[in-house]
Amino acid sequence: MRLYDYAPSANGYKLRLLLSWLDRPYELVPVDIFAGESRTEDFLRHKNPDGRIPVLEPEPGRFLAESNAILLFLAEGTPLLPQDAFERAQVHQWLFFEQNAVEPNIGTARFWKLTGRAPRHPETFLLRIEAGRNALKSLERHLQHRTFLVGERPTVADIGLYAYAHVAPDVGLDLGDFPAVSAWLARVKARPGHIGALAPYTANAHVTNP
Repeated sequence: MRLYDYAPSANGYKLRLLLSWLDRPYELVPVDIFAGESRTEDFLRHKNPDGRIPVLEPEPGRFLAESNAILLFLAEGTPLLPQDAFERAQVHQWLFFEQNAVEPNIGTARFWKLTGRAPRHPETFLLRIEAGRNALKSLERHLQHRTFLVGERPTVADIGLYAYAHVAPDVGLDLGDFPAVSAWLARVKARPGHIGALAPYTANAHVTNP
């Protein structure tokens, strides 16, 4: 099994975290997205026509893109993906929420800030942060009386949301304002198989503003 990934990516981090939780061996294939390695003819034709990482190759010649689709695939048959149809749908619900409300806002704002792009989009940058704050408020409401997102036990929904929620302070969002979210992040981090922080963005990801 191979994982094509860019180490600073939180979308890729989700999968590395899940694979570590499951103690499943895999080959990590680095892809420098800022050097165009995900836009080559071979990558676009065989791995992901959308030209993005991460991409999983579970067996030779079969490729799966989109981080949350890969989470669901890898979790199949494990306790991290409920068998109950309604609870499984709730896992999907939170993974859709992550890609709709968390990743585009906290993820984009963090990328812009850490790579020097934020001054190029000052108004949009602030809007992304505010939308990220609203996403954390939604999580806070849900987690106030819950241990994990679905069924009071860890699922891939927790992994999916953890990836970007735990780096919210990088854009100035104070997790102290969200005590239930903070407690949940600590519970996720305490799980066996936890892996460390995201790698810093590579030099070629940075821009210089005039």
